[in-house]
Amino acid sequence: MNVQSVSNAYQCLLQGNYNQAAMLYEQAISTEPELKTPYWYLGLVLLLQGQVAEAQTTWLMGMVEGEPAQVELWTEELRAILIQEATRRESLDEPAIALSIRQQLAEICPNDINNNLRLIELAIEQQTYTGDELTELGIIDSIGEQRDAVDLDQLMSTLKKILQYAPLHPPSLELAEACVAYAQTIEQASALINILQKAAIETAYIKKCTPMGVSLAELALRLDPQNREILYHLAALYTLAGEYPQGIETAKLCHSLSHEVPDIIFANYLQLKALLTAGGTYWQQAYPINEQQQLLLKSLVEEPATQPTHLQISRLFNANSFVPYLEDQPQAYCEIRNRIAQLCQTAVQLEDQQTVGRYKERHEKRRQLGNLTKPLKIGYLSYCFRSHSVGWLARWVFQHHNRERFDLYGYFVICDPPNDPLHLWYVNQIPNVFKSNSYREIAEQIYQDEIDILIDLDSITLDTSCLVVARKPAPVQVSWLGWDASGIPAIDYFLGDPYILPESAQEYYTEKIWRLPHTYIAVDGFEVNVPTLRRDQLDIPSDAVIYFSSQRGFKRHPDTARLQMQILKEVPNSYFLIKGGADEEAIEAFFKELAEAEGVESDRLRFLPGVFSEATHRANLGIADVVLDTYPYNGATTTLETLWMGVPLVTRVGEQFAARNSYTMMMNAGITEGIAWTDEEYVEWGIRLGKDELLRQQIVWKLRKSRQTSPLWNAKQFTRDLEDAYEQMWQRYLNASFSNFP
Repeated sequence: MNVQSVSNAYQCLLQGNYNQAAMLYEQAISTEPELKTPYWYLGLVLLLQGQVAEAQTTWLMGMVEGEPAQVELWTEELRAILIQEATRRESLDEPAIALSIRQQLAEICPNDINNNLRLIELAIEQQTYTGDELTELGIIDSIGEQRDAVDLDQLMSTLKKILQYAPLHPPSLELAEACVAYAQTIEQASALINILQKAAIETAYIKKCTPMGVSLAELALRLDPQNREILYHLAALYTLAGEYPQGIETAKLCHSLSHEVPDIIFANYLQLKALLTAGGTYWQQAYPINEQQQLLLKSLVEEPATQPTHLQISRLFNANSFVPYLEDQPQAYCEIRNRIAQLCQTAVQLEDQQTVGRYKERHEKRRQLGNLTKPLKIGYLSYCFRSHSVGWLARWVFQHHNRERFDLYGYFVICDPPNDPLHLWYVNQIPNVFKSNSYREIAEQIYQDEIDILIDLDSITLDTSCLVVARKPAPVQVSWLGWDASGIPAIDYFLGDPYILPESAQEYYTEKIWRLPHTYIAVDGFEVNVPTLRRDQLDIPSDAVIYFSSQRGFKRHPDTARLQMQILKEVPNSYFLIKGGADEEAIEAFFKELAEAEGVESDRLRFLPGVFSEATHRANLGIADVVLDTYPYNGATTTLETLWMGVPLVTRVGEQFAARNSYTMMMNAGITEGIAWTDEEYVEWGIRLGKDELLRQQIVWKLRKSRQTSPLWNAKQFTRDLEDAYEQMWQRYLNASFSNFP
């Protein structure tokens, strides 16, 4: 067969004329059977036609009579041809064909580590990757044995895609560990650190698998033990994973390595988060750190030495968010919060003046042309569209929204948890869903969607959401539900009610407090499973009085916990059930020390583990006679659950938003018994409700009756009130001068 015929056959292959190409290659084999190249190409043509068995047979026929050295040479020729065609198909954006070719190559040359790595990438692109391929192809062993053969760029690319696609599969971590040996230079180490750090964050916060996130971050730290960014993330991840001592020590190390004021502030924030979340005996360490934090924040807003970087700004938004857990001084707290928020927003808007200016210009044009005849576009921004307190509470609004009056949009931030029914519910319930981890992408999408009113459900609990609202992508922006107000000037309104904030609060809030007529939150109810707690299981007599408290460690202020011990002391035959995420040893030691100091036997305390589902937790509330609320940070979702289950509650009312949640919920459920305005009243109500069984029964009856009459349990009416507020906000915006809105 001459050179021209071979060329013609290959041209037919390139053109997709496989029958003609096969005929020409068969002729070549018939004419010159000692030439092997036609066998290789004929097999390739058959493979491209979907005839896998025939292709393998053809290749085998070409090699069957060869000596070992010849077979090795011919195999390399075949390998080169298959790689060339696979690469060509990839360049043509035909990954399925490239995958098929590389799968055959993996059988012919099982030790070709670079082909196997690329094969994994193609399987991921085709969404056929299961995670078992790493083991089946022997990739991890090959990486250790074939150091000189591995294409480092290909290895890093494959690792990155595996950690994005299947980080939870055990071999994924094994591959990451094997890759550490390849980081021989500063540049290589830096590239691998970036891959591992990003994967750690996404795995922990998006996939909701914190232990794997911790493992990946620890791997990155091995490459650079004093890398401050890794340590920042690792401190937060340890705390999130419940590894509190490691979180505290890592946060302290971050502090020692931080030198600029914004970085020291962030390191202090990490320490406070770890200490207060651990709770109990760790609390005392938090006070001096908080004092330093207040001084640093004041110095930053009064005498900024240099302009903070973008990363530093993103971390400043919530740098002071733990103060409400420590004290109830909202005026002083809000002053610092507002000034920090102003500093951050100014920096964000200066960073991209053109985009922010474009948004503002569009808003003004829309205001001039606006009317109320079209459905308002309402956008909801949150990372909590999932199994989360905010997710459970906000769902009723989406269920009852009037779809004729409002077009709904959902902007899901860092939110794609696997196997989460509530997340899937939101995805199906909201007609227009946009998911992204980029604040720029989210803000631009909000702008492109021409959202009229943007509702931020996160407040300062997430930096990404802060960065979005600070750019003002929607003409009217509102904070609701997720936390207290943020103080970000771009937020126009903060949704409240007649009780959640005192009238004087407007003096120190930058947002206009929009008070809904009854309550700032309502639900139609909660799902309840079969309880798993019994008195006899806890060795508690049937006639005993059971006090109950279920809160995270950062809500258990020592002063309030001491009041709870005083209540217990004055009520004979009473027990206290304590539950909530915290360091178990620290919480137990903390309460036992307080009990001893107040003269209460420690065997009257019971420490309960968490349960798998929220519905089971609610059912278990039925064991309680009285729930004792926390202060200065009340329960919120836990209070709603308590009232729904018909359990009397004792709460201490304060001045700040966080100290009035239970107050507004009780008022809207028609219950005043148990509302205390001082520490003394808190103890008095706790004792009275413990001793007066008839009063408890009356409250239980009132709570059960309230399910049919209370604004707290009428989410449909609440949604109508909320929608009326939206329309009034929009009308006010249209009527107002752009320069002085709101």
